[in-house]
Amino acid sequence: MSTFKVMQFNMQFGQIWDAADPDRAPIDLDMTIAEILRTDADIVMLQEVERAQPGGMQFDPPPNYTRIKAALKGYHGYFSYPKADPRELPFGIGLAIFSRTPLRDTFRLDLPSTPIEFEFQGKKMTPTDRLLIGATTTIDGHELQLFNTHLLAYFMLNSSSEQHPDQRQLVVERLSRAKGATLIAGDFNVSNRESLVRQFSDAGYQTVQTTEITWRQRPFVLDHIFYSKHFHPVRHSVKPTPASDHHILIAELQFNK
Repeated sequence: MSTFKVMQFNMQFGQIWDAADPDRAPIDLDMTIAEILRTDADIVMLQEVERAQPGGMQFDPPPNYTRIKAALKGYHGYFSYPKADPRELPFGIGLAIFSRTPLRDTFRLDLPSTPIEFEFQGKKMTPTDRLLIGATTTIDGHELQLFNTHLLAYFMLNSSSEQHPDQRQLVVERLSRAKGATLIAGDFNVSNRESLVRQFSDAGYQTVQTTEITWRQRPFVLDHIFYSKHFHPVRHSVKPTPASDHHILIAELQFNK
């Protein structure tokens, strides 16, 4: 394998994009699955796999992940919910990693959210915790550590992750302990991408792109694939899709010789 392909996608639990009424757009998981299969990636990183349920209830097995896993024949998968919390709002939760090569040493790390008060449907709320997951695989004889995350969108709470950096710092600390070839993908929910890119660069990671918008609702680059010094990026693309309010980010990478 001269290159391998990585897909980064916040799938918004299968809710399609409707610019006229995005919050009430229908769910079409078949469209999500078709997009994943069409990409033909070797590694697939997904966020917001499931829709949060009232009272923080979490279905076991997770229904969307189970359907996607059945459709991705030949892939190995790992999924985790965030910590169950009755405050969970009816949006997307849960992270998944799929790989054509076997996954091992899987783990999850809760990322606490700052208790900023906000109003939702007339009620005072505070945000629930977020999540980092990881696994190890081997591609062409190279051991590869994989991470997937979805951070809190502080900008939606009239704040920023620069003012509340704890989640970002926990992720960077975990990355700093990684040895060898490492990738992290995810929806970082950072509107000021320059600060995020600088922070991860200081930790030894570069992102495949910083200019093309990845979120439909505001002109932000929220989705990234960061890679360690062990790789050479060959090409990348941001693919608009009607299957989510996020675009798909695709990167092809090579191991350095």
